[in-house]
Amino acid sequence: MKMSRASESKQQASSESDAPICDSSLVHLEQVVRVQSEIVTTEKAQQMAQFFGAMADPHRLKLLSALSQAELCVCDLAAVVKMSESAVSHQLRLLRNLRLVKHRRKGRNVYYSLADAHIANLYREVAEHLDEA
Repeated sequence: MKMSRASESKQQASSESDAPICDSSLVHLEQVVRVQSEIVTTEKAQQMAQFFGAMADPHRLKLLSALSQAELCVCDLAAVVKMSESAVSHQLRLLRNLRLVKHRRKGRNVYYSLADAHIANLYREVAEHLDEA
């Protein structure tokens, strides 16, 4: 039995990528419509990408780890994570702009903490997930 070129191409593409080929006649329209109405907007997806981009840096994660334990000033954070105060300040500015950390001024010192319980929970959940066997 001889295959058509289209069938040969489909079979070849399938075997090359091992990805299933979805037959458009099998689309579950009800599910597609339901999910489409709940999918994140492009604007929110861009904001989320910025958020996760900020979380993708090991230095910023170390800062968030320290701040999940206690409110700290820049000099204490620098000592804890073994970075210069300048580098810590730069990273904190980015984290503050993304509303991941907040600050308060007391005299000449500025103290930083996690912005809210959502950030603390997210950090803790990811850390716990990675510790699972």
